[in-house]
Amino acid sequence: QVQLVESGGGLVQAGGSVKLSCAASGRAFGTLVMGWFRQAPGKEREIVAAIRRSSVVKYYADFVKGRFTISRDNAKNTVYLQMNSLKPEDTGTYYCAACTRDWVLSRKAEEYDYWGQGTQVTVSS
Repeated sequence: QVQLVESGGGLVQAGGSVKLSCAASGRAFGTLVMGWFRQAPGKEREIVAAIRRSSVVKYYADFVKGRFTISRDNAKNTVYLQMNSLKPEDTGTYYCAACTRDWVLSRKAEEYDYWGQGTQVTVSS
């Protein structure tokens, strides 16, 4: 079992920045692929970014490339999402997720085994 707890969401103006954190417990964090997803009201959950355990291999959705950065600190069992140049369309609930199949960089929500409770990010125009 893996427990994930997100923090760092809130209200920010367009063009601003927010850094999300996700603390993991319950299983060797270094063996997990970690992802950030988001879901806006009335829309499906979509991947934002993902990172393999070595931090060398990362994935970003096209709509966040150049603006968001995913990183992890295996010593602190934490994954981060630095979000810059935020837009109103970035508004949504952001979820941290963990995948135990560490040989691929999963991009689909159904491939992730554990989820956090989510943290709200609201970007005002």
